[in-house]
Amino acid sequence: MTQNDRDIDALVGDWLPMREAAKALNVSPNRIKQLIRDHKLLGVKRQGEVSIPAAFIVEGEVVKGLPGTLTVLADCGFSAEEALRWLFTPDDTLPGAPIEAIMASRGTEVRRRAQAMAL
Repeated sequence: MTQNDRDIDALVGDWLPMREAAKALNVSPNRIKQLIRDHKLLGVKRQGEVSIPAAFIVEGEVVKGLPGTLTVLADCGFSAEEALRWLFTPDDTLPGAPIEAIMASRGTEVRRRAQAMAL
């Protein structure tokens, strides 16, 4: 595990391997792969398998507002690791991390900030 991986792990906390994420969303692992390709979820390889931050799935659903934010970050040229770092790094102006704001139904402000980074 690289230092970058440890840094991201420290920010993200809990992860769901692809099969567990599929079970949590009641879909197949192939559907999880499609959601990742479509920027509706974000997954990275950890210890040899693709995993998704547990915070992205709440009560059997992808957190509302997350897919749009992931699309904006991808359009801005963020790698998966950069997007994770940005989503989970606390921002005093929000307050809290962008993922916390998304979970609190403040995704529009988060997407606005993500779009501003592209300019």
